[in-house]
Amino acid sequence: MAMAERAKPDFGIKMKRLREERGVSLRQIADVTRIAVSVLEALERSDISRLPGGIYSRALVRSYALEVGLDPEETIREFLSQFPHDSVTAGSPHAPDLGHTPRTGGAGRPLAIVAIVFVIGAILFVTLALLS
Repeated sequence: MAMAERAKPDFGIKMKRLREERGVSLRQIADVTRIAVSVLEALERSDISRLPGGIYSRALVRSYALEVGLDPEETIREFLSQFPHDSVTAGSPHAPDLGHTPRTGGAGRPLAIVAIVFVIGAILFVTLALLS
């Protein structure tokens, strides 16, 4: 077992232990949050393949944390640090920086190109109108 693994307990095991210490059952969490017990069990097993993914996984973790009396934002950060997979972190402001260069500006490029073409066209139109 690696040193990092010993220093940081498994997320699911930790959540289960904290839930049990607080005397909250999975059924109680399921009844309040409307999250299936099987999904909550998967969370406690750290089986993220059984979780819905993306924002839904984070919402599930937030709901779970609230029901067992944990800080939801800190719990989500811990969840994302243990599971930095794209299927979990997509769109999260809490996602750990793994050295990836964020893709910025891509969505605005088509609009910028249209604006530049429009400005050039307007300049040409005015120039031609003045020369006539």
